[in-house]
Amino acid sequence: MSLFDLTGKTALITGATSGIGSQQAKALSAAGAKVVLVGRRQDRLDALCQELQAQGRQAESLAADLLDSEQWETLTLTALARFGRIDILCNTAGMNPRQPADSLTQKVWDETLTLNLKAPFFIAQQLVPAMRENGWGKIINVASLQSNRAFANGLPYGASKGGISQLTRAMAEAWSSQGIGCNAIAPGFFPTELTQAVFEQDELSAQLARQTAIGRNGQLSDLDGVCVFLASHASDYITGQIINIDGGFTAK
Repeated sequence: MSLFDLTGKTALITGATSGIGSQQAKALSAAGAKVVLVGRRQDRLDALCQELQAQGRQAESLAADLLDSEQWETLTLTALARFGRIDILCNTAGMNPRQPADSLTQKVWDETLTLNLKAPFFIAQQLVPAMRENGWGKIINVASLQSNRAFANGLPYGASKGGISQLTRAMAEAWSSQGIGCNAIAPGFFPTELTQAVFEQDELSAQLARQTAIGRNGQLSDLDGVCVFLASHASDYITGQIINIDGGFTAK
């Protein structure tokens, strides 16, 4: 058995229409997994599916708006019915409204916590029974630098990502003895839709790069190795951990 070979495994990735989710789909499919892409924008799902299929990889899509909690059960039941099994779940869909604390509304707060914190648990909860039956599964959540520190205009996002760190540990405690590992990645600054406002400011982007130990901001391909590692047998004795992928930002 190759520790990093995902042949025969099926991975469901939320937020697969862009950024980290799209990159996870590419990395996991390159390692041999069949990937199920989940997102709101069908045109982007179709484009990524076609890109992966053109490379000889197995990719399918399921459109869903995860802000609508009524779609969570439909999504998981459809995925299991269509693909037979989901071995790997990447809870990557998220939002960061970037609003000042004084003008933050309950609607924005609720939407952010629903998508970033509530959906990852309940989608996992619905997929765990099949993973348990197979005796193996991997759940990968997405934490953040804001899991541990505050950034301007990031109150609900930071609250949700602080919650993700503890949720990851709690999910690991609940399910790891049944063969289901749960870990989280905590990315630094990578060029995605959520960080577009940062990367549009050259001086701010350069300042953040200087704060890393490596001296640059992240490239999406920097996520590939950890993603495959956490999704594979190579990490079978690692669970409940939050792994910073930040070029040493948190080390300084």
